[in-house]
Amino acid sequence: MLRAPGLIFATLILLACNAGPSTSEFSESQAQSGPESSDLVTSPISSTEEEVENRLANIGEEFSANPELQSAVLSGPEDHLSDEKSGERFTRPPAVKGLYVNAWAAGSRTRMDALVDIAQRTEVNAFVIDIKDASGYVSHSTEVEFAHEVSATEEIRIRDLSGLLMRLEQEQIYPIARIVIVKDPIVAVSRPDLAVQDSAGGVWIDSKGIVWLNPYKREVWDYHVDLAREVAQMGFPEIQWDYVRFPDAPEQERERAVYPGADGLSKTEAIRNFLSYSRVALASVGARVTADVFGLTTSASRDVGIGQLWESFIDVVDAALPMVYPSHYWSGSFGIDTPNAYPYEIVNSALGDALRRSAQVDGAASTIPWLQDFTLGDPPYGSPEVRAQIQAAHDAGINEWVLWNPGSRYTESALEPIGGFREEPLVRVGNTLIPVSRRWELIDTTTVLPDTLDGR
Repeated sequence: MLRAPGLIFATLILLACNAGPSTSEFSESQAQSGPESSDLVTSPISSTEEEVENRLANIGEEFSANPELQSAVLSGPEDHLSDEKSGERFTRPPAVKGLYVNAWAAGSRTRMDALVDIAQRTEVNAFVIDIKDASGYVSHSTEVEFAHEVSATEEIRIRDLSGLLMRLEQEQIYPIARIVIVKDPIVAVSRPDLAVQDSAGGVWIDSKGIVWLNPYKREVWDYHVDLAREVAQMGFPEIQWDYVRFPDAPEQERERAVYPGADGLSKTEAIRNFLSYSRVALASVGARVTADVFGLTTSASRDVGIGQLWESFIDVVDAALPMVYPSHYWSGSFGIDTPNAYPYEIVNSALGDALRRSAQVDGAASTIPWLQDFTLGDPPYGSPEVRAQIQAAHDAGINEWVLWNPGSRYTESALEPIGGFREEPLVRVGNTLIPVSRRWELIDTTTVLPDTLDGR
């Protein structure tokens, strides 16, 4: 394949400079960026070892025509994947309590020592590890041919992925492979035919200077499934798709976006078809398939333009992970003027909506929230704010969660130590810091599922 290296390099630099929060800009409602929101915190890139170590993560038609494939994905997640195939090497915890680990941290012995220590001292039992993030680079030395063709292998961040998995196995930490799909400037530049097209000609670029891959393209599907299959065969028992959606942009921008290969399929059908396809493809290597979705999907009654509708995907994955970060909700969400100051109420309300909707879908997967362990606006987030979200999930009936911090630096004091808390933790409820056992004094119980309240 002939490419112009100088042009590609210049384009990637332009894209990196224009990268920003992936918070949606819908005119009527706020959509949340999520694990994909590594863009929320940025830092200069340096070549020194110390700074690289601490660097933040840079941030379907064939299916429709195949009755056998369609039939294979109609079963629910529990029927789809037997216990024997859910990971012979790693046993999935009864309740996943995880931390996001960016590729730079995963490739650093110092950083991994610190993260493993947190898991040894607390309730944490899982790590979500970047295999391909929004930079487009594959984190490890891959044998997937397409990754080499598009030059996605030129920045290896995890030099010994097998060794990392061996260590996690020894430490009994459950590994989950995070793979970003449509936000991939490397593929988009090298293979513009796989990118979203502009009605005026050329590749469509959003107002932030970001180019997006076309979710209708089977070649896009296969590239990422090949990466997932490779790391599953190395030992990852679970694949987590991120940016499994269409671009979020103002409507006037999206009107110019053209999707070759759509052939009449809706966006929600395209996302459902990819998730179904990948789930079947990865069943042969015993990998669970999960998907990160906008937090808004738990409550929005329709697709807001990105192809994510709760009822459309919840029965074709093994778990859905809505990004219910309080800082990403607009004023007025759930009747709250300052959502970021009400972490308990936002998370509890969003997850309550998710569970009620899942109850209406046969074979619905479990819901595992992404929770916020970073500061974006007031108040600054610390132990009370993080613990409030964990408690809110519990009170909604969900005991699983994953914390997101783009730099993979976590508030350990918010996590329950092995053996329990020595002192009762404070939580932020009603924009007030209060001991967790007294949260009911400030909670409007109409926003909480009443049959899950246990006085904890």
